[in-house]
Amino acid sequence: MADRVIETDLHKLSGEWQRKAGETALEAKKFLQGPQRRRFEFWQAVKIFRETIYGFRKLHFVGPCVTVFGSARFDEQHRYYQMARQAGRYLAESGFTVMTGGGPGIMEAANRGAKDVQGRSIGCNIVLPHEQKPNPYVDSWIDFEYFFVRKLMLVKYSYAFIVLPGGFGTLDELFEVATLIQTGKLEQFPVALMGVDYWKPLVDQLRLMVNEKTINSEDLDQLIVSDDPGEVVSGVTDLAMKRFGLTYGPECEPKWWLGERVGRWFRSRK
Repeated sequence: MADRVIETDLHKLSGEWQRKAGETALEAKKFLQGPQRRRFEFWQAVKIFRETIYGFRKLHFVGPCVTVFGSARFDEQHRYYQMARQAGRYLAESGFTVMTGGGPGIMEAANRGAKDVQGRSIGCNIVLPHEQKPNPYVDSWIDFEYFFVRKLMLVKYSYAFIVLPGGFGTLDELFEVATLIQTGKLEQFPVALMGVDYWKPLVDQLRLMVNEKTINSEDLDQLIVSDDPGEVVSGVTDLAMKRFGLTYGPECEPKWWLGERVGRWFRSRK
């Protein structure tokens, strides 16, 4: 049975979650409001470092992932939810770990699809006052207080990205990945957009940017746009497999003296 990253009963989160989320929100506002007392800023730096190391340790053996981004606001009857669930299922059947932001909506759908076929499902959740709690379809999850640490984890362990309709947060994640690829900070990982009608204005804008020479045509070459979960998953996984030489086998041996263990075989570099 997969380890729980945070040993908390999901059904008992409500009161404690509201309190923690409220405190975190107030602290984050203070942190971003210009220079503060040195002691406060030092402890913020310590918390950021601690959260980063915690994420590295807990996600070290998740295996190569595909991260699915999208809105927290779609219910299970929505067609975008169904798309994400099917994509999660196909990703898990292909041998990849499905990673999401760990919340409801599209994130829940992708995690749920992975669990439908007994695949591996990971959530990197953000602590928010009103919106997001971990969904019940993750094997393991981490709660993050800092968006930028969370985004680091969502990118670091993934070999491809699938983006479904969403709001500011989804666009932030999409364009951070695109910028990292464009600037050479990230390998040329495949990126797919699902929800053709939803993304059409954005795709048109990107083409305009190519015409105006604010980006290069090569920046769009690896972008897959489709409503077909099978086509999307096949496209991103085939590219990831060929480009990075992924195969079945353990990434590295766990160290028993660090309390590490690997529960399954997964895709890794040759």
